[in-house]
Amino acid sequence: MNFKIPFSGRAHLYTQEELNLIKEVSQNAVPLTQGKYLKEFEEKFAKYIGVKYAFGVNNATNALEMVAQLCKFKEGEEIIAPAHTFTASVYPFIKKGANVKWADIDFDSRVISLENIKKCVTEKTKAIVVVHLYGMIIPDIEAIAEFCKNNNLILIEDTAQALGTEINGKKAGSFGDFGVFSFHSHKNITTLGEGGMLTCNDKKYADIIPMLRHNGHIAWNFERKYYWEPAMGNVDLPELDGEYLMPNNYCMGEVEAALGSKLLERIDKINEDKRKRAIKFIDEITKVSNLLEFNRINDKRHNYHLLVAFAKRKRDEIMKKLAFEKGVQVIVQYYPLYRYDLYKKLGFGQANCPNTEKFFDNIQLVS
Repeated sequence: MNFKIPFSGRAHLYTQEELNLIKEVSQNAVPLTQGKYLKEFEEKFAKYIGVKYAFGVNNATNALEMVAQLCKFKEGEEIIAPAHTFTASVYPFIKKGANVKWADIDFDSRVISLENIKKCVTEKTKAIVVVHLYGMIIPDIEAIAEFCKNNNLILIEDTAQALGTEINGKKAGSFGDFGVFSFHSHKNITTLGEGGMLTCNDKKYADIIPMLRHNGHIAWNFERKYYWEPAMGNVDLPELDGEYLMPNNYCMGEVEAALGSKLLERIDKINEDKRKRAIKFIDEITKVSNLLEFNRINDKRHNYHLLVAFAKRKRDEIMKKLAFEKGVQVIVQYYPLYRYDLYKKLGFGQANCPNTEKFFDNIQLVS
């Protein structure tokens, strides 16, 4: 079926200037990775978000993989994470040895809250993963950040969907120890289908993230007569607080970095346009039906990466009418993670998240 409004089915509309840039960089950039365009994008991004350091990567999941390494989990240590999110928000931490405590969402805001985080904290808690889901900054992120600071907990902000949102003049992704951003094809801006950014403020992390990202590459620590002796550069193990970490290859290409840097110039306008369309949709549909409940936020707290509704009743009937009679493709997404076989097999199949279950079992999303 050809939908009039498909779910995330429309290609991103790059301007002619952006298309020209893609062509120019693809033909003339030297090298095609780890060059001047990446540095420029990282510097512009850090300034935009309001953090000291930013590191471009090939996708947001691999940014989370590096964050999980930097957490250096010991046996039995735990993360607290919302069960209502995309799977990539969580499994990188399990891979690096963390156990998961599932936090419920706040029913009204539909994202994690400090109240529900506190219910999960134990003496084994080491890190908190919060997700600014659907494009909305978490309402009490300031209080969450203060709680983590006071209790010596690492705070990771998954800001994959919420680029450019802010509260009290401070942007999502700048409150925690780490901010993770996505430029996947379904996000408000995309660097040709994939891409991500990792941000932080601590120099001890910033000093080793480039090595961690790029195969352990580092300059030689001695003078060389010729640039080829003994080799172009050294390869070493990134070291954090006396512990060695294995490197990865999570690099972003120069074409993607150049495009990302250019798109950053109009992200606020992109977000504003999406917000206007979302508000218009909400206002129009609520004129004719009271069965759907939306979060109507007409300011920079929300970029409406996704438009989500809670169906008070008859969810499936509403979805059928929208899809098959009106041509609007809506979906149900973010199955509670503990219901998936992956997490059950890993031993994380139990949770006490009534809001998560009530909300998921009655939601629908439209692009």
